[in-house]
Amino acid sequence: MAISTATISEAEAPLLNDTVEGSVDFKGRPVSRSKSGGWKSASFIIGVEVAERISYYGISSNLISYLTGPLGQSTATAAANVNAWSGTASLLPLLGALLADSFFGRYRMIIFASVLYVVGLGLLSLSAVLFPFDSSACQNAPNSMSCSPRGFQVILFFFSLYVVALAQGGHKPCVQAFGADQFDEADPEECKAKSSFFNWWYFSFCAGVVVALFVLNYIQDNLSWGLGFGIPCVVMCLALVVFLLGTVTYRFRIHSDERNPFLRIGQVFVKAARNWQTTSSAISLEEEAQGILPHEGFEQFKFLNKALLAPDGSKQDGNVCNMSDIEEAKAVLRLIPIWATCLCYAIVFSQSSTLFTKQGVTMNRYITSSFQIPAASLQSFISLSIIIFIPIYDRILVPTARAITRKPSGISMLQRIGTGILLSFLSMVIAALVEKKRLKTALEYGLVDLPKATVPMSVWWLIPQYLLFGISDVFTMVGLQEFFYDQVPSELRSIGLALYLSIFGIGSFLSSFLISAIEKATSGQGRDSWFSDNLNRAHLDYFYWFLAGLSAFAFFAYLYFAKSYIYNRKGNI
Repeated sequence: MAISTATISEAEAPLLNDTVEGSVDFKGRPVSRSKSGGWKSASFIIGVEVAERISYYGISSNLISYLTGPLGQSTATAAANVNAWSGTASLLPLLGALLADSFFGRYRMIIFASVLYVVGLGLLSLSAVLFPFDSSACQNAPNSMSCSPRGFQVILFFFSLYVVALAQGGHKPCVQAFGADQFDEADPEECKAKSSFFNWWYFSFCAGVVVALFVLNYIQDNLSWGLGFGIPCVVMCLALVVFLLGTVTYRFRIHSDERNPFLRIGQVFVKAARNWQTTSSAISLEEEAQGILPHEGFEQFKFLNKALLAPDGSKQDGNVCNMSDIEEAKAVLRLIPIWATCLCYAIVFSQSSTLFTKQGVTMNRYITSSFQIPAASLQSFISLSIIIFIPIYDRILVPTARAITRKPSGISMLQRIGTGILLSFLSMVIAALVEKKRLKTALEYGLVDLPKATVPMSVWWLIPQYLLFGISDVFTMVGLQEFFYDQVPSELRSIGLALYLSIFGIGSFLSSFLISAIEKATSGQGRDSWFSDNLNRAHLDYFYWFLAGLSAFAFFAYLYFAKSYIYNRKGNI
């Protein structure tokens, strides 16, 4: 009997070692490391993300052309509308992440958001089909009113557009967090693979964007807007099927039965605020009574330690917070200066899909004597530079830096983010110089008062600023994703990624505000604003110089806060 028991133990030992702690399968059973998670599961999840990016960029990249074309809006109004929409789309992930982390879970939220995506894209395609745009008919129309879109079409279009924004709000923070959840942090090999996951995630993301920019933009500009919006709808339907097929391989993190993590951490701030009159000596006595020893970061945001006591001095469960909750609250608070100083990067980032595109429309875009590329397709060079540079970064630069710094990641997450901010500053300097040359060329050829004439300057002049944008994204975008996933409490990682996305939401709103304010300040009787519909009389170069100055200021502010930042997880620096 003893032999039989020993034999069973030996046979079961490998199975026990193969079990992933803290994760279960879709039926709530323990999961096997060899049969679940890792790149096997991540591949399905990356697939749905690629489809979502094709859909999102298939709309956003050429949206300004649709607004200034079929919807007949001015350049400034269209740019402001694009920024307002993309800003909303980037802020809604905060709501989606809160619902996912607190109530529904990431898996269910991804399915719901994907269905919502299909509905929004379907309605968007319908709005374009109801009133197809015919530029030749507009040119021959007796008045502009006969060429204006119907009111119902405009309402349906913007309603559909914001349904897509709502869908992205539920989709974006959950998919990446769910993908990263497929790697076990307790396993050295899977932990290392998770670090590479963020790089290859962005690589695949950009491959999807290239497809959207090259194929969908061409269809929208040359064939049909309805078809250009309809194809992403079909793509999202297929992606949802692929995501569901991978269900049997997914790992689902086990959540404790404790209080809602969002409310638990929020309670720290509430109770610390209620205890604002509590003296430092009372807090010190409580820390000593609990045996809390000073550690790195202990003195930072020490006012939150007041949550250790209740206003009435009672210490019953529920009336006070423990030190673990307080440390998590401090970790969230440390993110705010980094978040704020990255806003200028987001403002710069938003120009690539608006003003850069309008620049390209005025330039010579012919590749052959009969074929010209859509101006919005130039954004593909951002994605192409990312696709080329990520393998270089992951396979050459990181191992080299790792050998020098002895850090697993080569350089820290904050160093990576800062490098990208510096590169975005350089991209705006180049953009300003190129725009100055474009204006000079228009003046030399007498095209200042001919806004629809093609400036005899190759559109390839814009490529350096796009390429530099892409390389800066490899550093800052991927760095921010990993940073906000890693530095928040583990139960709030969807919210962490939503905070990263909110940088670009607020940045888009700030960009919209700046454009509107500068438009108002620089326009007037006899004056053309910086954003005049006639770009040959506008001064986008002034705006780019202004953004370059803001970027320089933000970069030095970022360095100040990054230098004093205390990492929440030392092993992942």
